[in-house]
Amino acid sequence: MNILVTGANGQLGNAMRLAAKNSKNHYLFTDVEELDITNPEAVRETMYNHKIQIIVNCAAYTNVDKAEDDFTTANLINHKAVENLAAAAKEYNATFIHVSTDYVFKGNQCIPCSETWETEPLGVYGATKLAGEQSILKSGCKYLIFRTAWLYSAFGKNFVKTMQRLTSEKNSLKVVFDQVGTPTYANDLAQIIFKVTEENLIDRQGIYHFSNEGVCSWYDFAKEICELSGNHCDIQPCHSDEFPSKVKRPHFSVLDKTKVKDTFHITIPYWKESLKKCIEELKNA
Repeated sequence: MNILVTGANGQLGNAMRLAAKNSKNHYLFTDVEELDITNPEAVRETMYNHKIQIIVNCAAYTNVDKAEDDFTTANLINHKAVENLAAAAKEYNATFIHVSTDYVFKGNQCIPCSETWETEPLGVYGATKLAGEQSILKSGCKYLIFRTAWLYSAFGKNFVKTMQRLTSEKNSLKVVFDQVGTPTYANDLAQIIFKVTEENLIDRQGIYHFSNEGVCSWYDFAKEICELSGNHCDIQPCHSDEFPSKVKRPHFSVLDKTKVKDTFHITIPYWKESLKKCIEELKNA
């Protein structure tokens, strides 16, 4: 099987590299230097030359605040590039595996978000990611969309690494407690995608929600990161309005994982257990 992975230098892309290192399938890992997914002809040429059967799109514009001032770039990567990949998947009869976000929801209910819920993004990031999802559905290609949340890993910039640094440098810190969700270890998300490609489960098309199990606020998450990292910092809860932002974020975006667990017969790790693994990975790096 020939599998194209885009955004391969990001958090999830690097996690996919680890997952696939001993695979008998052929994975073509690309980032913008090897393949400009905003160029439809470049995408088509790669699909043709490498006889791609599955696309795994790990590329995304994820700077939520910056997106409010940079709609053009966010839309190009989160929407138009996805449209190009979906069109190529349709043309070459490939399956498109795409990663989306909890930010497609408004996040104003206090129960886990189901795949069947109406979407209502609050900002440019969520809106462009939703437009990307919709372009896949319109294309008529074979697809699996995995919506995830609060992604972190040992790679690149993320909340875990930022909190490790801040709690080692500062004596005290404020972190919001009125935004609730569930962190996702990129290695865990990579494993479900890897399961789909390796076990050829591409016929199980649809939209799925995947994050680690459990519920926490950013405050709870920060406290756990600090403790596991062996840092000593007085972390205090605060309201979101104490940190003015150009975009309103969902207050409750816990994802309901019932569908993905039932469909793929998987057990999802609790967020604290996966965080421990990531912290150990960072310590050993």
